Amino acid sequence: MSDLPTLPVTFRPGRTRAVLLTAGVVIFLVISAVALLLEQLGPGERLSFVVTGGLIFWVLAQLARVRVVAEDSGVTVVNIASRRRLAWAEILQVNLRPGDPWVFLNLSDGTSLPALGIQPGIAKERAIADARTLRSLVEARSVHHPEEDRG
Repeated sequence: MSDLPTLPVTFRPGRTRAVLLTAGVVIFLVISAVALLLEQLGPGERLSFVVTGGLIFWVLAQLARVRVVAEDSGVTVVNIASRRRLAWAEILQVNLRPGDPWVFLNLSDGTSLPALGIQPGIAKERAIADARTLRSLVEARSVHHPEEDRG
């Protein structure tokens, strides 16, 4: 078990996050600059350009916030529009099959929860390693080991 990371550990698609946030900033700046440079626009129209740029940035920032946080007490899955806290025992299986867009967690209630914080889009090898690490953590933390109670 010494190969397991020290908790808490956060899994997130770092490169994808950097691309999304950079694109959001660039898009916001370009749209705002266009709004300021077009002389024929009135103040309301300029404001609508800036608000549109801000909205696009906000959407991309929401896409970039996805993560999976493993702590001693359980796992928190933050997806685009939701956050769910799970006890270790609730997670039965961690799946990342070829072609999957992200990890899926099979849960004890019979459902499957997508965990967008581990996705093989830009960094496939990293996602596979993260999925294996999370799987090992789930296996180590979900099974009760009596010898750990003595220690």
